[in-house]
Amino acid sequence: MSEEQQFSQLMALAQDGDGEAYAKLLSQLLPILRRIVGARIKDHGKLEDIVQNVLLSVHRNRHTYDPDLPFMAWLTTIAHRRTMDSLRTLYRQQKNEVLVDEYPETFPSGGANNAEEEALAFMASDALGAAIEKLPQGQKTAVKLLKLKELSLKEASAVSGMSITALKVATHRAMINLRRQMKQGTK
Repeated sequence: MSEEQQFSQLMALAQDGDGEAYAKLLSQLLPILRRIVGARIKDHGKLEDIVQNVLLSVHRNRHTYDPDLPFMAWLTTIAHRRTMDSLRTLYRQQKNEVLVDEYPETFPSGGANNAEEEALAFMASDALGAAIEKLPQGQKTAVKLLKLKELSLKEASAVSGMSITALKVATHRAMINLRRQMKQGTK
């Protein structure tokens, strides 16, 4: 029996409630998942976090596996998607990092005081929150789930009941509306 067939058989048993088969499957998948994720992630700590997220996704979605289809294709799809989700989140975090010793050019030399910076940040977040609340319900839902809570499209679809396509369209339209509202608010 090939490894592919063995994994498929173990998953089918796990779907039927066999805890021992499921534990055996997960232990055999661990090194494979580390290799798949390790192809893109070199930091050991982040790699292990992503592998754990993949295992959670496998657990949550095990009912979707069809034993008549290749197991490794199903597994690698989940692994690649969780890896890409994590890379997107890391990119957003790095993109939003602020260097402490550099000040925005709009302030006089020496930079703004902390109270002024906090007031500006509060006003901007307050204005954005108000702008989000003015959006139509579908757009507001899409922004809150996809942008603020950073759910995947599939997760947001499950939570909201909206299709993935509807979420994409609503998010695109919401971003246009928010830019327009924020631009009008600064005039």
